Amino acid sequence: MSVTPVPTADLYDEYGEALGICATEFRPFGGRRLFAGPVRTVQCHEDNALLRGLVQTPGEGAVLVVDGGGSPRTALVGDVLAGAAERNGWAGLIINGSVRDSVALGGLDLGIKALGTVPRKSGKTGAGAVDEPVTIGGITFRPGDTVHADDDGVVVLPR
Repeated sequence: MSVTPVPTADLYDEYGEALGICATEFRPFGGRRLFAGPVRTVQCHEDNALLRGLVQTPGEGAVLVVDGGGSPRTALVGDVLAGAAERNGWAGLIINGSVRDSVALGGLDLGIKALGTVPRKSGKTGAGAVDEPVTIGGITFRPGDTVHADDDGVVVLPR
């Protein structure tokens, strides 16, 4: 399901405090600076095996919200996983954690928000959970909600 991205400030002007505003300050890494879509979630602390499997499935314009626990130790996404997400029709990735290959990420037609960068790869055990609510920056992202992201922030419209 494709969602037309709307600037987050415009959404706030329309919805006010009914809009969920993420207090986490993400940095932009992808080539798409304004993106939106239905929420899908994955929880994976320093392990990207579940994430790898998800981005290789049809994204259908969804935004994958990745709760990596805010870890700066390992990158959950690099150019290979982000490239798979782009090819498979994901609108974007919002990562409560780190990425790598940041220069290559900027060349992808994909929205990518993350906390920072680190060159270290993550584990591959498959630990974590898919499509469970995750709370980041004081708001809960639930599968099926709609998320919008731009350089001003990340906001959620509940179903």
